[in-house]
Amino acid sequence: MVKQAFLERIVVPRLRRNSFPLLVAILLTAGANGAMGQSFPTRPITLVVGSEPGSAPDIIGRIVGGKIAESIGQSVVIENRPGAVGTIAATQVARAKPDGYTLFVGSVSTHPISKALRPDLAYDPERSFTPIGHVASVPLVFVTSPSLGVRTITELSALARSRSGALNYSSPGSGGPQHLTAELFKSRAKLDIVHVPFKSGGAAVTALLGGEVQLSVVGMPPALAQVKAGKLVALAVTTGRRSALAPDVPTVAEAGLSGFEADNWHAMFAPAALPGPVQELLSAHLARALANPEVQQQLMRSGAEARFMPPADLATLLREETAKWGSVVRSSGIKLD
Repeated sequence: MVKQAFLERIVVPRLRRNSFPLLVAILLTAGANGAMGQSFPTRPITLVVGSEPGSAPDIIGRIVGGKIAESIGQSVVIENRPGAVGTIAATQVARAKPDGYTLFVGSVSTHPISKALRPDLAYDPERSFTPIGHVASVPLVFVTSPSLGVRTITELSALARSRSGALNYSSPGSGGPQHLTAELFKSRAKLDIVHVPFKSGGAAVTALLGGEVQLSVVGMPPALAQVKAGKLVALAVTTGRRSALAPDVPTVAEAGLSGFEADNWHAMFAPAALPGPVQELLSAHLARALANPEVQQQLMRSGAEARFMPPADLATLLREETAKWGSVVRSSGIKLD
């Protein structure tokens, strides 16, 4: 125990005496946080996922959570709380005790997009959480039918301009990252293409195969099998760099729309006010898990690419994405039904 007399004589000779209790509180809190970081965890960790088993966030959570459990020495239990595009689960985690035992697989949907689309959101995507780290980049892909006669984004844009308002595109639902990515593309390229929402990526691809729409923006898994079979044409991926799943497919930026980037990213969060040492420990174990080749391969098979980003960088990404998708929602007039 640090004695008050020692602190007053050595540590704070120039501080006014009425500031001493505050300094003691700071030092004791730092000590408690350090001890917590050294002892954590002593029981299983719950990783909340805002979608059903077998969904992309669920698969990502199980892959990464399993590897974290191996290195951290406690089990990581997946808790599925589907509903409202993950915002029900996010609300639960935002209200949980900030002790490191409740974590959340968040995404571009649960954070920046939901903030833009849901004025009644029960949490603040930036202030209600402690960032642990970016987990995965999930590229989307523009695909079309061979019968449309286009092979590049440039050709698609030219056709869409010549047939303004006549082309349709499918997505896995209104207000999702696929929908907003297409609207961002339309805005940047100054095109008029009509949105037709479906209930899943598979249904959106089926509609394209059946001729109901001429274009689709979906995740890689529902589309690539059809692309490899020659039934669909992959025009471009939406992320800032090419996907290892389809290395021959250019990015939208490479195809001519400079600066374009849209990523259905996933990240790990804890409730706000998580002690710093626990945040650092969890972030370190997440980084270790994502550096594992087996984890990288498993994520790749699910359409995701392991990409760690430390908490500070994730916080910056979140601010940038909030501004970007908020602008897309305002300019396009998108509203949830």
